[in-house]
Formats: sequence, C-alpha cells, structure tokens
Amino acid sequence: MAGEMQFERPLVELRAKIEELKRFGVEKQIDFTEEIARLEERYAKLEEELYGNLTASQKMQLVRHPQRPTTLDYIQLIFTDFIELHGDRLFGDDKAIVGGIARLNGRPVTVVGHQKGKDTKDNLARNFGMPHPEGFRKALRLMRQADKFRRPIIAFIDTTGAYPGSAAEERGQSEAIARNLLEMSGFGVPIVCVVIGEGGSGGALALGVGNRVLMLENAIYSVISPNGAASILWKDASKADQAAELMKITASDLYEFGIIDEIIPEPKGGAQRSYERQAELVKEALVRHLQELSSMTPEQLRDDRYGKFRRMGRYQLRQISQEEAETHA
Repeated sequence: MAGEMQFERPLVELRAKIEELKRFGVEKQIDFTEEIARLEERYAKLEEELYGNLTASQKMQLVRHPQRPTTLDYIQLIFTDFIELHGDRLFGDDKAIVGGIARLNGRPVTVVGHQKGKDTKDNLARNFGMPHPEGFRKALRLMRQADKFRRPIIAFIDTTGAYPGSAAEERGQSEAIARNLLEMSGFGVPIVCVVIGEGGSGGALALGVGNRVLMLENAIYSVISPNGAASILWKDASKADQAAELMKITASDLYEFGIIDEIIPEPKGGAQRSYERQAELVKEALVRHLQELSSMTPEQLRDDRYGKFRRMGRYQLRQISQEEAETHA
C-alpha cells in the first residue's frame, strides 16, 4: 500500500503481520494456514469497516493521493484515437488543462479536463492542476469546436481551484471562468461532467456546466477548498479536516441535495488501487448517459441543462408563529 494515508495505518500493520507470518512459515517450514486464514478474515472485516465509513476529511485525503488517476490516465484507458490540442490562441498553452478529440466506442467526442501531476516536477509543470485564464480559454475553444461539429463534450474535473495569483487576475481569471459558464450553458450538444478528484470553486465549475454531473465515490465538490474555508473561517488552514466535515462536500451529500446525478463506485481503498477497473466504471457511466442524451435536440439539451441548474438551491417558505416573530423581534 504505497502512499497509504494515516487512517489506513491499522490495515497496513495487519497486512505486514500476515506477510511476515507467511515468510516465517516458509523459512521454518511450519504450517500457519489456519492462523493466516483468521488474520485474512480479520483484514477483510477491518477493510470493509474502514472504507465503508470514510469521513469527509478522509475522502479529501484519498482524492489528494499522489497516485490517483488523472484526466490523461482516463483518456488513455477509456478513449481511442486521442489527439491533444494546445493553446487558447490568445496567450499560451496552460498545462493545467488538457483536451482534444477522441473516440468513445467509435463515436467522436471532445474531451477536456484538469490535469495534476504525479510527482513534484510534474506538478510544477502542471501548476498542481490550478488553471490560469488561458487554460479555461483553451477548454472553451475546444468546446466551441465540439459544438460546431456536433460532438458530445466530456469534462473531467480535478482541481483545488483556479490559480489565485496576481498574474492570473491581470489576464482576466474571473472573466474567463464566467465566459465558460455562460457559453457552456448554451451549447447544443450533450455535456457530461465527471468529478474524478477534487472539484474546487470556480476552477471546477468552469468545466462543470453539464447535462449530467457525475462524481466518483470518494471525490469532493465544493464552493471553496476545505483549506481555503478554514483559512477564512478560523484563520487556520490546518483546520481543513474540520471544514470538510461541515461543508457537505462528499458525493453522497451532493447526490442527496440534487447537485449531482450519479455516484460512480470506486475500488476499495480508492481509484488508485486499480486504474483499469475505475476506468471501466467511468466508461460505462459515460456511454450510458450519452446514449440517453443523444436523442435530444439542441433546444432540449439546453432546456435540460437550464432546468438542472435552476432546480439547485430550492427553498421552502414557512409560516412562523407569533411567538417566533416576537422572539426574533
């Protein structure tokens, strides 16, 4: 379990004991079959308890695992004939967002997504998956092309947020995000968005205006990163775990609120345990939703997208009693 999280320590220690007992049995030619079987049973039960009851903070740790599959990993495993396209035709090429043309079961599609790195060097090149304005404009350029040629759009979301530096603001960060929100809402082709890791703030929403929004089981999606929320609320970013619990950012929370449309299961321990299996699950969901959306006209797709986001944030007026009115007065 390379790169295990702190909460996974009991599992790691138990697995080490099992492996040690197996080696000792081979070396000393002693049969420990029954003992190993009991430990394996205990391991399976502990694994089920641990991963079946993950807290929001533990899921936040999982989605930040350095070996978690990225957009390019999913592109390689799910699509064929991928051609990556670069640049926004205005400033430059932002490596924090990747995109291009590919085939999904033989059907041409446009794929865009945030791209994090797997190590320090790669993360520096990818700016840790935090796009500059040119990244959002590149994504928009590709999505406009998809709309022109009637290709469905698939967006993979995985970012802590848009890059907050002064250079990004000088080049129009907020305008770039707002432009994506505006234009994605009006495209006449199916748009399916998948939160594969972190979905943080406007940086995530800039690729998130879709007919269907899906989330991996351990992914998180929030208006601000838990670290940022902790910095604002308590002036202490180290309280990110506490913020994560209060913000209702997990897939199950958001599905209950009607923010997302489906939760895609993950292998036990997270998507990094089996890239191939996770890609199969994502592909099945993508194909199924695109089939459902393909029968819609451009007008119906726009209305469907509008209705989806219009239903978010519903509230209900309640008549208060005289006693409550006097109390609040």
